[in-house]
Amino acid sequence: MQVTRRRHDREGLSSFANRGLKRRVPLMTAGITVLAVAAAGTAFAQTDQFGTQRVGQTTAKGQVISSDQYLAPYGKRALVSDGKIMSSSVSPDGTHMAASVTDGGAVLNIIDLKTWKVQQVVGSGATADLRISGGDVGQEAPAYSPDGKQLWLGRTDGYTKFTVNADGSLSNPTTISIPADGTKHALVAAAVFSADSSTVYAAVNGQNRVVAINASTGAVQRSWETGNAPRGMVQVGNKLYVSNEGGRAARPGETTINSYGTQVPANPVTGATTTGTVSVIDLAKPQAAATSVEVGLHPTAVYGTKKAVFVTNTADNTVSVINPKNNKVVQTISTQPWAEATVGYEPNAVTLTDDGHLLVTLGRANAVAVYRFTSAQEPVSYVGLLPTDYFPAEVTTAGGEVVVSNTRGIDARRTTDSDQHGTHDTTSSLTHFTLPSDKAIKAQTDKVFQQNGWTKNAAQAAKAKSKAKAVPVPKKIGDPSTIKHVFLIVKENRTYDQLFGDMPQGNGDAALADFGENVTPNQHALASQFGLYDNTYDIGTNSAEGHNWLMQADNPEYTESSAGEYLRSYDTEDDALGHQKSGFLWTGAQAAGKSVRDFGEFQQFLTKPSGASWQNLYCDSKNMQATGAGTAYQLTSSSPIPSLNDVSVPGFPKFDTSIPDQYREQIWKQDFEKNGPANLNMFWLSSDHTGGPAGPAAQVADNDLAVGKMVDEISHSKYWKDSAIFVVEDDSQAGLDHVDGHRAPVQIISPYAQRGGVDSHYYSQITMIRTIEQILGMHPMNQKDTAATPMTGAFTKKPDLTPFNAVTNRTSLTDGLATAPSCGLDTPAPQDPKAETVPASKVPASMKSTASTWNTWKSHQHTTGTQATADFANPEQMNHLTYYERYNWSKPYPGEKKIYTPNTVPGAFIPSTDTDN
Repeated sequence: MQVTRRRHDREGLSSFANRGLKRRVPLMTAGITVLAVAAAGTAFAQTDQFGTQRVGQTTAKGQVISSDQYLAPYGKRALVSDGKIMSSSVSPDGTHMAASVTDGGAVLNIIDLKTWKVQQVVGSGATADLRISGGDVGQEAPAYSPDGKQLWLGRTDGYTKFTVNADGSLSNPTTISIPADGTKHALVAAAVFSADSSTVYAAVNGQNRVVAINASTGAVQRSWETGNAPRGMVQVGNKLYVSNEGGRAARPGETTINSYGTQVPANPVTGATTTGTVSVIDLAKPQAAATSVEVGLHPTAVYGTKKAVFVTNTADNTVSVINPKNNKVVQTISTQPWAEATVGYEPNAVTLTDDGHLLVTLGRANAVAVYRFTSAQEPVSYVGLLPTDYFPAEVTTAGGEVVVSNTRGIDARRTTDSDQHGTHDTTSSLTHFTLPSDKAIKAQTDKVFQQNGWTKNAAQAAKAKSKAKAVPVPKKIGDPSTIKHVFLIVKENRTYDQLFGDMPQGNGDAALADFGENVTPNQHALASQFGLYDNTYDIGTNSAEGHNWLMQADNPEYTESSAGEYLRSYDTEDDALGHQKSGFLWTGAQAAGKSVRDFGEFQQFLTKPSGASWQNLYCDSKNMQATGAGTAYQLTSSSPIPSLNDVSVPGFPKFDTSIPDQYREQIWKQDFEKNGPANLNMFWLSSDHTGGPAGPAAQVADNDLAVGKMVDEISHSKYWKDSAIFVVEDDSQAGLDHVDGHRAPVQIISPYAQRGGVDSHYYSQITMIRTIEQILGMHPMNQKDTAATPMTGAFTKKPDLTPFNAVTNRTSLTDGLATAPSCGLDTPAPQDPKAETVPASKVPASMKSTASTWNTWKSHQHTTGTQATADFANPEQMNHLTYYERYNWSKPYPGEKKIYTPNTVPGAFIPSTDTDN
C-alpha cells in the first residue's frame, strides 16, 4: 500500500511466501554468550548473483538496491514518501504511529495503523498539513505521554511539544527549549514520561546529561551527568537506564579522540570508541549521582521490563541483558548471524513480545533477528531471521502485529513514475506482520542469507606457503597480485548520466549529460581506452556517508541515525562515534604489511596562508608545472585520527572549492616524482563538487584535467607496469540519472584493465573496495565487503602497457571568476571543429536579480575556506544552483517549468538559522 497524502493510486500490499531451509540452524553457546550462526543457504558467488541486473529491478530474489542487497521483506509493506524514517513510536492506544522523517521537507508523519496511510504531515515544507519551523529531528523516536494527550519530538535545542487530538492528529506545536551549552547544542535523544505524564526525562545527547522537564511549563527541574553521548533510555521501576554511545568519561593517561568537544576513550589506530556504558539514575534518590554499568561498544537502543533491560551494542553486534534488581549484565547475546564476518550487522532496536520472543533489528543486514527469551539469567535460544526493507531502525508491536520502521525503505525510488532519479528520492517504509511460527522464521533465514550474499569461504585466506601464480585479483586473500600500487581517486557527487550520458555505447541519457565530453574530455578518453562501466552504484547520499563507504566499506549506524540533524558531527572524521572498531581501508592495508600514502582523503582540518585564493593557487600551479618549483603557499591538511596523519602528505589540501584541482595535482606530482608511490595511495579531488569561485563547468573541467594529468604521469612512469587506478565519486547526489540516482561513473585504469568496451555488470563502491583489498592482501573490514565479489572480470592477466595521454581541456578553467588570475585567463586551444564548446558564463539581464539571491545563499554554504564542508548545503538547492549556472540561467531544472529562488525550490525546506544553511 502506498502511504502518501499526495497520491491516490495506491499500490497493493506486498506479501512474501516462506522458503524452505536446507538444514537446522545450529546454536553455539559459550557461558552466557550466545553466538548465532545461521546456515549458509543456497550457494551464491556473493554479489555475482546480480549479473547485469540494475537497481530498481524486481527479480525472483527481490528488488535490487544500491548496497549489494535484494529486498523482499516478510509481511506487508506500507511506503512513506516524505523522506527517510529516522525512528518511530506507537500511540498508547495502538491506533497511530508517529514517525520522525528527514530529507524530504517533512519532520513528522502521523500514520493511521488501521489504514496504513499517512494521516498528517508535519514540517516546514509547502505540502505540510501542520507547519512548524526548521527541518531538524533527533536520533530517537518521538515520545507519546502515557495518557496519549501529548507528543514530544526531539530537535536540535529541545523539543516541539504537540497536543494529540481525539483522531490521532497533532495540533498546538510549542517549543520546549534546552539551550546550547557554549558551542554544544542539546541534540536531544530519547524522552521518557513519568507515569502521570507530568515530567519528561530527556537524554541530552550533545551535553552528556539527562534532564527532568516539567511537561506543562517546559522548565528544566533537574539534571544528572551521564556518560558520553546519552541516547536510548527506558524507565524500569524507579530507575532510568540510559545508553551512552561514547561510553564512559576518559581517565588520565588514556588515549582519546574527539567527539563533539569531548575527548572520549578511543583506539588511535581505528579511531573508534573503546568503552560502552549504561548510566543508571535512581529517581527515588534524585540527589544521587548516576551509577554506571559497562556494556558493549556503542550502545544505542534500550528496552526494559521488570525482569530485564536490553541494550543493543551496535558496534559490537551484541545485546547486553541487565538484571534491574542488581544492575549487573547477566547475559550477552550475539547478533552475528554469519560466521564469515564479526563486524557490521549493527543491531539498533530491540523489543520483547508478549509470548517471549526477543526481536532485534540488524540495520545493515536488512533483517530482524528473533530469539526465545525466558529470563535474564537463562540464555536465549536463537530462532532465526526475518527479512525487512532497507535499514530497519525500529521494531515494536501494535494491534497484535510486529511493526518495523525502515529508514531507507525501498531505496531512492520516490519518482518511480519518472525517468529522472536522484539519491534523495528515498521512499521509506513500514513492514508489518503477525509473528510467524519458529519453523517459519527459520525458513526465512535462508532468504536473508541470499539477499545479503552471505556464503561460505567468502574471505578465504591463502595458506602460509601458497605457491599461487600472481594474477591481478587473486582468488584468495594473501596470494600474490601482479598489481603492487593502487591509486584510489575520490571525486565529488556526479551521476553516471551527468558525465557519460552522452556516450552512445553505454546505457545513458544524453539529455542529462550536464558535464559531457566537452567538459570532461579526459574521463571520456579514459572510458574509451580502458572501458565504460554503466551499471555501478554509490551507496551514500552525501559526503558524510560516501567517504565512510569508501574508507570503512560501511556507513556506520551513528551516521545513519544522525542524518536528521548532522550538527553533532558532519563529516564524522572528527567524531569517534562514527568509526567502526575494525578500522579503515588504510589500517587494513598496514595490517597486511602494505605502505600507505594519503592525499587529503578523510581529512578534517585545513590551514591556508593569507593570499591563497583560487586565482593565486591556480597561477602557482601553472608556475610549478612550468618550472618544477615548489609551492609559494604552504597549505596544511590534517586529521584527528593519528593513524591517518601518520601516512598523510599534509601539504595536499582537503576539500575546499576555492582550491583548484590543478594545484592538488601539482602537489601530488612533486611528491610522486620525489618519493614514488605507496602500495595504497588515496586522493580527494573535489573541484567537481562545484560551488567555488569558478563556474560549475569550469570546476568539473578542472577536476577532469587533474585526473587526466595524474593518469598520464603514472602511466608514463616506471610504476605503470604494476599499477591500478580506481576513479570513483564519493556519492552521486548532485544530479539526475535515468536508471537510478545512485548510479555513478567509475573507472578502472591499469595495464591489466580490460580495454575498451562496455561492462554492464552490477558493481558498487563496496565491490570496488573489496577488489582493492583482494589485490593488496587485506582482510575485509566488515560483513558488507566480506560478502562482496571482487571485480575480477574487469581485469585481464595479459598486460597492455600502452600509456594514457592527457587531453587538453575544452572548457576554460577560469570561466565564471569574478576576478581574473594575475597569470591570465585560461583559453583552451582550438579543438575539433565538430566539438561544441561550452559557452562562457553569463547571466541574462532578466535573471540578474534571481542570480544575486542565489549568490547570497551560496555565500553561506561552506563550500570555500578553512571551514569548507562537502555537501553542507541542502542538496535540492545546491543541485538547482549548479544547473542554473551550468546553463547560464537559460532553462529550468529538469522536470520543472521555471527557475526558482533558493527558498522556493521544490522539495527544499527553509532551514533554521542555526545551521547557517
